[in-house]
Amino acid sequence: MPRPRSKLSTARARSGTAVEPASEGQRAGVQSLGRAFGIMEEIARHRDGIGLAELSKRVGLHNSTTFHLVKTMVSLGYVRQLKDTKRYRIGRPLFALAASALDEVEMTSLATPVLEALSRETGEGTQFAVRSGDAVVVLARNSGQGAFQLSDRVGGIRPPHCTAIGKIMLSSLTPEQFDRFLDRAELKANTPKSIVSADKLRREIDGVRKAGLATDDGEYDIELRCVALPVRDFSAQIIGAIGLSGPVWRVSHEVLQKHTRAVRAAAERLSAEFGYTGDSEPRASAAE
Repeated sequence: MPRPRSKLSTARARSGTAVEPASEGQRAGVQSLGRAFGIMEEIARHRDGIGLAELSKRVGLHNSTTFHLVKTMVSLGYVRQLKDTKRYRIGRPLFALAASALDEVEMTSLATPVLEALSRETGEGTQFAVRSGDAVVVLARNSGQGAFQLSDRVGGIRPPHCTAIGKIMLSSLTPEQFDRFLDRAELKANTPKSIVSADKLRREIDGVRKAGLATDDGEYDIELRCVALPVRDFSAQIIGAIGLSGPVWRVSHEVLQKHTRAVRAAAERLSAEFGYTGDSEPRASAAE
């Protein structure tokens, strides 16, 4: 009975050319690469980190083999070791690679379930917005369960100076960037409460930076009261804002303060999805 052809033999026969077998070094390199990715995937499953012994057991390697592979990844920055517990966590370069491939569709898909949960908890409308030039654009939204919700739409453009989500984005600018924004921006009044003075807006944004949140008390729509908190990425940079809006007759200042805790938790959850760990100093956006 003839022996069945190997895939390599079949490939040679079909192409009519000889296929060089992989060398020992090539096979070893492929094996090491596979093991390294397996280790990173296992580390990524443990947000609180994982120790060497447990990691070795889960990936099916000896401690010494795992240690040498992890040591190399630590030296490259793709894995980091916590000083206090010696447990391993994913390094920031991996988040940078992921963020470089993150477009508005992926951002929306990550933000949508967070907004849905926030609306269920508070009963109010919620939004996720990012900066777009000198304005902010709503990438995702969810209508609350209560009556008289904000009539908003995905893709809607909002002025930054009179919206809570916009003020968050302005707070992410460096002083020089903010000065240039004031030089070219037209601070129009949407309502009698809108901030139209550059000096007053500067004081407002200083307060936003100190408080870590922004509010809009009838500045964009006289009948709406809003609060927003920043969403950060792996580098601690503010990349967007989560906002909650409701009618002033239902969302009193006391109710807004209560909802702020839920919005903060939602912003932290979404920031974690973008790789923010909360253990680095925030830096201003480099975007103009």
